[in-house]
Order: sequence, then structure tokens, then C-alpha cells
Amino acid sequence: MNENLPPCPRCSSEYTYAMDALMVCPECGNEWTPAEGDGSGGERVVKDAVGNVLSDGDTVTVVKALKVKGSPSGIKAGTKVRNIRLVDGVDGHDIDCRIDGFGPMQLKSSVVKKA
Repeated sequence: MNENLPPCPRCSSEYTYAMDALMVCPECGNEWTPAEGDGSGGERVVKDAVGNVLSDGDTVTVVKALKVKGSPSGIKAGTKVRNIRLVDGVDGHDIDCRIDGFGPMQLKSSVVKKA
């Protein structure tokens, strides 16, 4: 129908239409937000420093020493961080976690590896 609207990610129908903030497929009934249009369910893939795919709840290990503002000592390489949560952070910080001795903070996925 409209060339500006993406096809349905579930059935590839080209007869999609917009309804408020959602896209709707009249053939299969699928509803999605335009950000999810690639069919991945809206989840982006976050990889660690060596290319392993990370997910919520994983345990990771810090691969290089990190300076922490306001702390005399930083986070040492080899520190384990449990139960991470993937977020859309600021400046590439896409992991939300709690580190013993430092408290809650955000890390970049490029400085950790999956344990």
C-alpha cells in the first residue's frame, strides 16, 4: 500500500498500516512498534569484548582496570559482576549492574567478557 511503511516482520505482508504509535498487519494481526520492525522483537544484540552475546542476568568479568570517579582505587581487572541488566545507557554504557564495594553503576560491554 504505502511504500514508506515497512512490511510485517512476522508474515512479510506489505499491507501494514499505522495505528497511533503501533504498526499493524491486517493479515496476521501482528502489532509492533516501528523500532521493532526488524523482527528481532525489539531486542538489540549486545556483545562482550570477545564477541559473546550478553543477556540479562549473565555474570561477566571485567577485562581491564577501570578508574572510578570519586574512588581512590578503581575496579580491578578480573572483578566478577553478577546479574547484569542490559540498558540503553549514555555514551555507550549498555550494562547496568551492582559491583561489590562500589555500588550501582553502568559499564560498557567492550570492557567485560562473559564468565
